[in-house]
Amino acid sequence: MRYLLLSLLCLMLAGCEKDINIKLDPSLTRLVIDATIENGRPPMVFLSKSLDYFSKIDPSVLSASFVHNAKIRISDRATEVLLKEDSIKNASGTKIYFYTTAASNASFLGKLNTSYDMVVETGGATYKASTKIPSITRKIDSLWWEKLPLAKDSNRAKVMIRATDRPGLGDYIRFFTKVGQQPFLPGFNSVFDDQVIDGKSYTIQVDKGFDKNGQFSDSSSYFKRGDTVILKLCNIDKQTYDFWRTSEFNFQSVGNPFSSPIRILSNIDNGALGYFGGYGAQFRTIIIPK
Repeated sequence: MRYLLLSLLCLMLAGCEKDINIKLDPSLTRLVIDATIENGRPPMVFLSKSLDYFSKIDPSVLSASFVHNAKIRISDRATEVLLKEDSIKNASGTKIYFYTTAASNASFLGKLNTSYDMVVETGGATYKASTKIPSITRKIDSLWWEKLPLAKDSNRAKVMIRATDRPGLGDYIRFFTKVGQQPFLPGFNSVFDDQVIDGKSYTIQVDKGFDKNGQFSDSSSYFKRGDTVILKLCNIDKQTYDFWRTSEFNFQSVGNPFSSPIRILSNIDNGALGYFGGYGAQFRTIIIPK
């Protein structure tokens, strides 16, 4: 009798099931600004339109998202330049559009310990942001590689760094790595402050840069024997740090039902997404023998 009642209850519950289809309203299209300036390099600004969260991105959608014919001015508070739209092709042949200085303004390069203002005019709206390229305060004492202990794959290696932070809170960094002819990629966690290591020397592993369009695995942080690795260590200002800190936390929590919602902090006004960041960069190279 007990099993009969249980079977009837299961049938009743199954009969109450109903498919629910939720139709989400399309999100409001907003301007996305990815703007940087680095010591010794011209400013680079990418403008695009935001896409719906569930949009399928292919080359045609990517090409259509770029914003053209914008007026972008950048100033170091002594000289102002008007940027020019340009383009390059990526590995798949898709054109990537960006704005940078014209050949006539090739002397406008980023300088350490210098503040910059940016004004973007497009679609009848104006967007403003400011940043600073800080001085280089994080000293790289040494860079070396080590074998992975107890690793099944003897071809893997990790890169280690010993660095020194100057005394005084308020130094922020972001790091990238480049292997061979590949592009510079940021670490999975790429930004750090000096709350714990203020004024100290410390030793830490340098994770391999991670392409966020790829799949992260346990081996993603390691390099391979035979790799030529270039470390790019950048001092950044607080606003650049806050943007990437919140952006990376948001990226890592996607799909986690127990994570807290987080708002990505931008330094651009008037409702645009993205950031304008200054980078004080230094480089070191290490060759991991086969």
